[in-house]
Amino acid sequence: MRRSAIRLVASAALLFAAVVPGAHAADDSSAAGPTFKPGDVIPFDRLEELKPFLPKEVWANRDFFFFEGMKLEVGPFHADYSPASVYTEATTKFAGQSKLGPDGSLEGYTTGQPFPIDQIDCKTDPDAGTKLIWNFHYRWAPPSAVSSFYYSYWDRGEELPLYYEGSGGGVQLSHRPEPSLLEQGGDMFRGETRKTASGAEVTAPFDARGIMLLSYRYKESDMPLAKARNDDTWVYVPTLRRVRRISTAQRTDAISGTDFTLDDLFSFNGVVPQYEWKCLGEQDVIAPFNTKVKGYPYVKDQNFGPYGLSFANDRWELRRAVIVRMTPRNKDHPYAFKDIYIDKETLQPLYSFAYDQKQELWKILYHNHRWSGDDSLTGKWHDSWEEVAEPRVMSVVADVIINVQTGTGNRIEIWDAGGKPVGNKAQIRRYIDVGRLTRGR
Repeated sequence: MRRSAIRLVASAALLFAAVVPGAHAADDSSAAGPTFKPGDVIPFDRLEELKPFLPKEVWANRDFFFFEGMKLEVGPFHADYSPASVYTEATTKFAGQSKLGPDGSLEGYTTGQPFPIDQIDCKTDPDAGTKLIWNFHYRWAPPSAVSSFYYSYWDRGEELPLYYEGSGGGVQLSHRPEPSLLEQGGDMFRGETRKTASGAEVTAPFDARGIMLLSYRYKESDMPLAKARNDDTWVYVPTLRRVRRISTAQRTDAISGTDFTLDDLFSFNGVVPQYEWKCLGEQDVIAPFNTKVKGYPYVKDQNFGPYGLSFANDRWELRRAVIVRMTPRNKDHPYAFKDIYIDKETLQPLYSFAYDQKQELWKILYHNHRWSGDDSLTGKWHDSWEEVAEPRVMSVVADVIINVQTGTGNRIEIWDAGGKPVGNKAQIRRYIDVGRLTRGR
């Protein structure tokens, strides 16, 4: 198995952690309010109505997103998708405990939202961007989940043969808000040093079938730059009949010639202190939210538009976004900066825009989402768990990246994300054990 292919599948493993030029001030053109309303179906000839509520980069590259024959359904405005009470109660309980350390590191954090978002002022607080990204990093999620994945690569509307599909899962091992876990500091297991463990198994294509991965992210990744620990990843390669440990330190390299990097998952899946952060403001934006279509694994022939990268036949909702700019501390990083639009309530990613070292727009990332309480798509799909009767999780179920300079892009589909837990503590121990990769082989 080629090393580049192994690294591509390694990126898929990180998908399943259950945990992951010019400032953008709020757009005054939207001040008058939208001309569309909830329940409207927006065809292509009404596209201009969406312009005040789309990031300027999306509008400038709208051919990737919107097309003749589209039927974009407008969902509710600013609907309530607040997290489970166990998370909000923990946020209140530990408010004021978290502090920023050197290099924007995080100190004193236990669980919940590290910095209550209603206390962050982008206009007056120079650390607002760093506080927001820590909130994003520790956004509400189930303690464990498994799902299916399909990774496809597109070139100007043609799906290329490079693809991967399989299943994966992840477990949040520390900083949990459930009362029983708070007795041991929010850790799932006593003495835990990891934050998350995630794994994946590839079932197709044939030459990659049987590859298995396991990846750890450590608590030490929250530390100052010199001490911020990178992830460890192990991969079982069937053709070699052994486990190899692979480096994920180079998280900014393109994966197997595609447009994704490891740090691009969910718009940002990197180590926070390795970047500088700035809050650019807030803006009402319309974005794919609470999907009403079925993607993989339910269907594989959903119409994603002429480029294969569009959600224009789905439900979009008006949301309040906070915008943060990520600037790499490493001068060799391929991005000059990336601007990330984060939903202010759920702290899920909406859009992000990566600029190259010439400060020209290079990549657009955006995401589709699914609400745990909406059973209309496939019936009940998101389980509750002990101490959390109502999960109230907004899950990312698709990542799309568009390379606006080449016309290529990737789509990662996980439409059943979060619907099934890994299991009880004993099953979780087995699942996150490196020895599992070779057991029975």
